[in-house]
Amino acid sequence: MDRRAPVFSTLGCRLNAYEAEAMKALADAAGVEDAVVVNTCAVTAEAVRKARQEIRRLRRENPNAHLIVTGCAAQTEPETFAAMDEVDAVVGNAEKMRPETWNGLLERTEPVQVDDIMSVRETAGHLIDGFGTRSRAYVQVQNGCDHRCTFCIIPYGRGNSRSVPAGVVVEQIRRLVGRGYNEVVLTGVDLTSWGADLPATPRLGDLVRRILRLVPDLPRLRISSIDSIEADEALMECISIEPRLMPHLHLSLQAGDDMILKRMKRRHLRDDAIAFCEEARRLRPDMTFGADIIAGFPTETEAMFENSLRLVEECDLTWLHVFPYSARRGTPAARMPQVDGASVRDRAARLRAAGAASVERHLAAQVGRRHRILMESPHMGRTEQFAAVHLDRDEAEGQVVEVRVGRHDGNVLFA
Repeated sequence: MDRRAPVFSTLGCRLNAYEAEAMKALADAAGVEDAVVVNTCAVTAEAVRKARQEIRRLRRENPNAHLIVTGCAAQTEPETFAAMDEVDAVVGNAEKMRPETWNGLLERTEPVQVDDIMSVRETAGHLIDGFGTRSRAYVQVQNGCDHRCTFCIIPYGRGNSRSVPAGVVVEQIRRLVGRGYNEVVLTGVDLTSWGADLPATPRLGDLVRRILRLVPDLPRLRISSIDSIEADEALMECISIEPRLMPHLHLSLQAGDDMILKRMKRRHLRDDAIAFCEEARRLRPDMTFGADIIAGFPTETEAMFENSLRLVEECDLTWLHVFPYSARRGTPAARMPQVDGASVRDRAARLRAAGAASVERHLAAQVGRRHRILMESPHMGRTEQFAAVHLDRDEAEGQVVEVRVGRHDGNVLFA
């Protein structure tokens, strides 16, 4: 019978995709063959449902393969996946990043390898030199979360916050620049908590400043999602004076009503979010913001929702990630009075409409301006603020080119 390399299916966030690349390297080094690996997400109940659906599909397509389930949903609900007839093994989030897990994996008899994620003290950011397309690379600098938002299951899938030492991060980025990458994105579960577990407790701004100082040939550094209340003085200084730090921040806001924020156990209020956006834009006038916002959190009234809706305009948010609230078993929010499903869906639709209108306003403001864009394909690139630009000519993937925007269609720019 022909042998073949493992098939990987990754659901969820960029960090999961990053870790999938590391697992591919570990599986290859261990000589794993004829296996299917499903790297799951647990952020919502819908994500877990999709994971089960994906497992069933892959089993139908690979009836004789050894099917392994890992990722956040496997960590938080190992019994759910171990009970599926399609599944041969369940591997936890810490175990999946260890070489010894993959050595002899197919011969092991225990179907579940999931230990206490809260006992993990290190993160495996050193396993690969980033991942991505030929245009940009993503570098994991942090994993886990020390906070306990009432709606969130992720800390129980990822464990407590762990940081990759700055020296390791800098060396990774140097190698990536040497391989031709013109943009690097720092990624993690709770990025602004980076450094809290390291000697001298540096902050994210210290890491950004060190990268830009020690890797002078890096053209563009981008930060993924941050918690604005944790933005430190050094980070704000970099926003102000470092043109290589991209003017685009994705904010974990979640809501715009103070009572809902308190019930979520967030650490900021709506005025904090507004003040941060005003200050960041004062320091960097071309700054744009994305944001995560949950629609229909338990106990949310129409008036409370309207506060979240107004936040789109008051913070001038451009790129929205809207999440209809989905109860996660084991979280405090799941025990709170729930909003009916129709209202949740309606509020999510209204938030998305507000986001679409904001995108259109942002794109309209770019017409006639010149932008430096990073090419993601021969005909498409992104501005420093992450707007997509379609070109009428071919350019090399991964290169940064300057263009003049001629028009937009409400979704993308054309140059």
